[in-house]
Amino acid sequence: MSHTVLITDPLDPIAYAMLEEQGVTVDNLLDYDEATLIEHVRNADGWIVRSGTTVTDDLLDHADDLTVIGRAGVGVDNIDLPAATRKGVLVCNAPDGNTISTAEHACAMMQAMARTIPQANRSLLDGEWNRKQFAGAELHDKTLGIVGIGKVGRAVAERMQGYGMDLVAYDPLVSEEVANRYNVSLVSLEELLTESDFITIHTPLNDETRGMIGADELQACKDSVRIVNCARGGIVDEPALLDAIQAEEVAGAAVDVYTEEPPESDHLHELISHPNVVATPHIAATTGAAQEKVARQITEQVLKALANEAVSTPVNGMAIRMAAQPEVQPYLMLADRLGQIAHQLTDDRIRNLTVRCQGEVPKRFAEVLSVAALRGMLNQWADEPVNFINAPVIAEDMGLSFTETRQSGGDRYTSLIEVVADTDDGTYTVAGTILNGDDLRIVRINDYNLEVHPDGELLLYHNVDRPGMLARVGGILADADVNIGALALGREARGEMALTAISVDDPVPEAVQRSIANVKGVTGVRIVRIG
Repeated sequence: MSHTVLITDPLDPIAYAMLEEQGVTVDNLLDYDEATLIEHVRNADGWIVRSGTTVTDDLLDHADDLTVIGRAGVGVDNIDLPAATRKGVLVCNAPDGNTISTAEHACAMMQAMARTIPQANRSLLDGEWNRKQFAGAELHDKTLGIVGIGKVGRAVAERMQGYGMDLVAYDPLVSEEVANRYNVSLVSLEELLTESDFITIHTPLNDETRGMIGADELQACKDSVRIVNCARGGIVDEPALLDAIQAEEVAGAAVDVYTEEPPESDHLHELISHPNVVATPHIAATTGAAQEKVARQITEQVLKALANEAVSTPVNGMAIRMAAQPEVQPYLMLADRLGQIAHQLTDDRIRNLTVRCQGEVPKRFAEVLSVAALRGMLNQWADEPVNFINAPVIAEDMGLSFTETRQSGGDRYTSLIEVVADTDDGTYTVAGTILNGDDLRIVRINDYNLEVHPDGELLLYHNVDRPGMLARVGGILADADVNIGALALGREARGEMALTAISVDDPVPEAVQRSIANVKGVTGVRIVRIG
């Protein structure tokens, strides 16, 4: 049977050749309005996109014949995965095609920034001969801080060793054993900021990493530091970076990604045009070789899916199979969110993750629930989308051990999923249950029993159990116009330390967190984001 594949973003010609060779009709739609796109989606069996197309729930509602969506690249944040899964549409990606291209671009940006090559070139073209002005800096014997050592970060590490750089890295998931293979020393983010002469970013953009290099972090750096961001716009706070460069608290920056693409805000134009900044228009992954690799890989996956063959890079493959069994959906969501919380309970590197299923959790789902918890944890930091298929592989690649156990009972809840994260500093536990079929609850954090919905933003802190403590914290939140949605408190005994969990409707600013931490009797203030 003949198939039609819709392509709505530019692809390397190899993709068209491969599809046509298999007798597939190619619907090439690169210029369209929404109504036109809807008409073409109706007739598509497969759909290949890059980052320029947003695949929404509404579009999928019109795609009755659609079997597979192929994302020519790594990130799938432009695809509504839950909607595709509900629709039974397989989503696959091409995670390996542009790793080398992105790493090489980051290295090139670092060198161009260090030696002020673009600035010197412009000066020469203007008829000037300012050799002293463009003396630049050497990379040899300098310390390079790598934030995130997934595939791209490791490729950068391998290349920059050849320049004689000392390599340090911050990555809360990668083990020391894995880092040592790349001659990288694992350090805390604070150590990386204070020790590094150059810093390069290679993390995903999510709630945990958004703005992670902000004004406070830049203040902690050396005034001579130079920063490279070829990962995602928004990981480095752009206004804060501009302020730091203008104040000569950061020597320079090399930027390929932006919160707005193309950049439109005044502060972005100021950043891009600053004489100490090297800027490119999100081209790290756009070499000819990378685009051919990505196009070839994603076309192979789409053809296999249309032929009802197994694909090697499914993003939601297991989820589609589980979607046919609605009784497992609440358990999958609970396990995923427990994994998210476990990761955020500690700043230390997690060495081992244990998932325990107890009581009436269906036995046939135990394995996939364990993988769901692992996926929830890894998705907080991994530099590629994590799914049911690749989560165990990514964990192994990071040196993270993973165990699962099952217990018949022993708890007051009829069903319980418990996630335990082991670190060098201690063990962190979060447990949850499901009430009335679909009501998800956290019921224990470490040694404290409490009940709270695992959704949105939670403010967690320990406090001395005495009158007035909640009123003080509540007053600080009220003064900051942060609304409390719900709260729960767990304690070991009256008058001893308690754990308070407050569900808030609005983000809690860092200044407010510091005010709460300054309340006498309050310790361990932490924000946990779930979703």
